[in-house]
Amino acid sequence: MRATRFARHHNNKPARCAGHYEERQMPLPEPNAAVSSFDNVPGAFALSRRGFLAGLGAFGAGALLPGCTTTSSLSGKPHRIDVHHHFVSPTYSASLKARGQGHIAWSVQKSIEDMDKSGIATSLTSLIQPAMAIGDVPGNRRLSREANEYAAKIARDYPGRFGSYACIPFTDTEGALKEIEYALDTLKAEGFCLMTSYGSKYLGDPAFFPVLEELNRRKAIVYVHPLAPQCCAAILPDVAVATIEYAVDSTRTMASLVFGGGAAKYPDIRWIFSHSGGTTPFLLSRFIRQEQDMKGEAIKRMPNGVMHEYRKFYYETAQGHHAGALDALLRIIPVSQILYGTDFPYRDGAEVNDGLGSYRFSSADRMAIDRDNALRLMPRLNDFS
Repeated sequence: MRATRFARHHNNKPARCAGHYEERQMPLPEPNAAVSSFDNVPGAFALSRRGFLAGLGAFGAGALLPGCTTTSSLSGKPHRIDVHHHFVSPTYSASLKARGQGHIAWSVQKSIEDMDKSGIATSLTSLIQPAMAIGDVPGNRRLSREANEYAAKIARDYPGRFGSYACIPFTDTEGALKEIEYALDTLKAEGFCLMTSYGSKYLGDPAFFPVLEELNRRKAIVYVHPLAPQCCAAILPDVAVATIEYAVDSTRTMASLVFGGGAAKYPDIRWIFSHSGGTTPFLLSRFIRQEQDMKGEAIKRMPNGVMHEYRKFYYETAQGHHAGALDALLRIIPVSQILYGTDFPYRDGAEVNDGLGSYRFSSADRMAIDRDNALRLMPRLNDFS
């Protein structure tokens, strides 16, 4: 079964970039493709909205100016580096099923198929959420090790196509420190994936400082994926919790690191946050006002100020590739802090390519986002080329 759709929903043709109004034939996803009970962003929903999300690029002062790029203008040999790309290990999949959290329709072959279609050379894999944010200590130590070894095997089996962020049992300090050592020294992981929250605690909680200290000593890359927080799961029963709360939970954990002092205390951690920073760019004036009102020990936790810390972070583009998000994000940071991300298998590369291609980025900006910024952050990926 096939569905005919337009890549763009707006007909202001004089302002368009060439190639964004062609009619496309898109196969509908297989039933139950890429659906999980805890993410609630099914693949079918993502595909049906891709044209709309690309169309959002027509809004905002920065959209569709001369020099904007399209997916086709950067076609050819796959070159992109996807920093937000999920996988599922067999034992983790079994644990999700045992918890009643559903089947994830993912495979290495599906990843490679979408990568090839989307011009992605290399994907950095992270375990599908909730990862080690739930479960017991022995179980999480075992699942972390098995998932990390599975990700390393994928990278060995498909040279150049995959790197990995290792998962760690973050709330278990002893177990986390051991897994950091094993992941970096033995498995040669590119970095680590953490969730935004663990129970009621966010990443800037002092309880996590011993682990952050080791990550800082290692100058580790830490990619942060959102979760639905305990506080807010049933506020809108007819709206999937991820629809609103994922973006907000990213904002909460970033604020906890900045205002709690973790970002300044551990300055050598290279943080990557999801979805163009969630709601953070829209709340920065409040954060700046909060900083102005702070006194005593609270202000000492941010010796360089709020904006210094937010500008150090990296931000990836999955679901944040439309003009509203990009305009706000680029008020905070330069293009050099933006990384290409897809959120596969919940979204696909074509959606991101359409969104970024609709924006006013120059070809040099696009190459920086697609590839060069990631190579600067993770130079070992140059060896994959």
